[in-house]
Amino acid sequence: MNDRLADNPLLDFSGLPRFDAIEPAHVVPAIDLLLTEAGAALEAVTAPDFPAQWKAMSARLDVATERLSRAWGAVGHLNAVADTPELRAAFNEALPKVTEFWTRLGSDERLYAKYKAMDADSLNPEQAQAHRNAMRGFVLGGAELQGEAKQRFAWLQERQAELAQKFSENALDATDAFSLYVTTDELDGVPTDVQQATAAAAQTEGKTGHKLTLKMPCYLPVMQFAHSSPLREKLYRAYVTRASEQAEGDAARFDNTAIMTELLALRHEEAQLLGHRHFADVSLVPKMAESPEQVVAFLRDLAQRARPFAEQDVADMRRFAATELGLNDPQPWDWPYVGEKLKEASYAFSDQEIKPYFTAPKVLAGLFRIVETLFEVSIHRDQAPVWHPLVEFYRIERRTSSGTALVGQFYLDPAARNGKRGGAWMDDVRARWLRPDDGAMQTPVAHLVCNFAEGVEVNGVKQPPLLTHDDVITLFHEFGHGLHHMLTQVNERDVSGISGVEWDAVELPSQFMENFCWEWDVLKHMTAHVETGASLPRELFDKMLAAKNFQSGLQTLRQVEFALFDMLLHSQPVPVADGPGILALLSQVRSEVAVLQPPAYSRTPHTFSHIFAGGYSAGYYSYKWAEVLSADAYAAFEEAASASGHNTLDVGTGRRYREAILEAGGSRPAMESFKAFRGREPAIDALLRHQGMA
Repeated sequence: MNDRLADNPLLDFSGLPRFDAIEPAHVVPAIDLLLTEAGAALEAVTAPDFPAQWKAMSARLDVATERLSRAWGAVGHLNAVADTPELRAAFNEALPKVTEFWTRLGSDERLYAKYKAMDADSLNPEQAQAHRNAMRGFVLGGAELQGEAKQRFAWLQERQAELAQKFSENALDATDAFSLYVTTDELDGVPTDVQQATAAAAQTEGKTGHKLTLKMPCYLPVMQFAHSSPLREKLYRAYVTRASEQAEGDAARFDNTAIMTELLALRHEEAQLLGHRHFADVSLVPKMAESPEQVVAFLRDLAQRARPFAEQDVADMRRFAATELGLNDPQPWDWPYVGEKLKEASYAFSDQEIKPYFTAPKVLAGLFRIVETLFEVSIHRDQAPVWHPLVEFYRIERRTSSGTALVGQFYLDPAARNGKRGGAWMDDVRARWLRPDDGAMQTPVAHLVCNFAEGVEVNGVKQPPLLTHDDVITLFHEFGHGLHHMLTQVNERDVSGISGVEWDAVELPSQFMENFCWEWDVLKHMTAHVETGASLPRELFDKMLAAKNFQSGLQTLRQVEFALFDMLLHSQPVPVADGPGILALLSQVRSEVAVLQPPAYSRTPHTFSHIFAGGYSAGYYSYKWAEVLSADAYAAFEEAASASGHNTLDVGTGRRYREAILEAGGSRPAMESFKAFRGREPAIDALLRHQGMA
């Protein structure tokens, strides 16, 4: 290895990634070397004399490809949380080569033949499941294509990866590009902590007043609480036209229209090459759902059940807006404000009222207590190189007969900032794996990423970050994904943790964890008022619980709208060929399921990163599908609490859930894991009850 590569942190696999040392200049040399090594491993295992044996092939090929995955994962992660022009350029230079390699690997006829030649009886159950997945993956990866069709398929993969990355960049850049400077008077009604944060942001730039952005910790509270309708309209318009031709001025350069239409065409062509009707068929091959038609029927049934509740939600808001707020014709930018005011009036409760009780350190301690109690582990701070001073690192351990054993580790990156993609997500750094090269047990490591507001300085004292209850739910959700990845006891990399889990079941553990955010015995231990240290009063919790299903009908229809649009968009006999066509389809879906219509200039698809850049294409329905599973799983804890007279932190039920679902990972079909825990197939009753729509 030459000197330039010798000290390259991306090539150091001796421990955790050296995030503090990785620079853009390291990316291309490291990835080029790892691609060469992985390519050599592929040639070695596909040689005629190499044995078609799982362990031998894994020790040569999987070890090489895992090194590539880990290094590229670190680069991709930094690209998402610490974007700079230099890193973006390096990422985009390496992206086509990485895509080309994975496409070549997944479609290699020689490798496919080796897998076909393996003796199935020689495989243990985990290996057998990984083998079945691999065989299916070869077919979906184009291994059965020949000649020009195969070359075209490879080009399609490369171009789609390039377009998805550009879509994501445009969405981020369009969000970061917007700022609006306003006076304190214009923010009348907006919570104090938000005003303090926006004033600090303006001050940092040497300006007076307040700097508003389209990042969630700023955008949402302004939409909910600012008394000024013109201000709300200004922000709303900027938000719903991001990355579109409707964006004002220079921001229109981030327009995603052409990217969306090309992606849809390429996905459709890929499906046709593989012998399917459309991309939705391809997307569902490795999922629980059997067909796009089944998914559409499921979504329409859910919409029908939710619609009466949603219509009542809107009628209540219209009446309240007219009688209490003097708004006889509320506009789209008024609804969040009207909804918040109605909630305050109906339940004597406001999200902002409870926010001072949810300090980030206390919430985290409460979350850890739940996990430690239910899943019989302990969580401690740990040390690792990080990419930002606010990132924290932790380890999860389990007591054993001989002491303690490391189960997994995770990074927590909670704060919103420029250069960081919006939203929240969990990603893997490395998987649990009984390594075939040296026999060592590799423990899993995860990223948990959120976009919460930072703590503000008050009278010279830095306060801890304050979370809304929605933020708390988001944190629990992502931690549920993390537990699925980290608590696995599967030794085969490709089916351990979240790997190999059907996409429409992967949200089960995340949505399951959200339920604890509504339990008094849980919440009282994770609240402490930022000034007094007092726990959340029971009276305030009761108001919050009463308001839990406020507008759940509307929220359900909103999710169904996204999911139905996604599924129909990807199951057209001919791909939707232009921006107006995409918007027309969305309009058609809205006329079927929505009870509130946005203005004509709204461009929701243009930042719908889940389906255009995030792996959820023809899969967004997964959230609602998995909610049926997660609500029914949580009902087991409710039943245990009812039987024992205690709370839902029932250790026996937690152990059964951990062993049947979390520890099993992707080593068997999700339905088998669910039935192992629940003793039957899932039912929708618990979901409707939890959402007040029974």
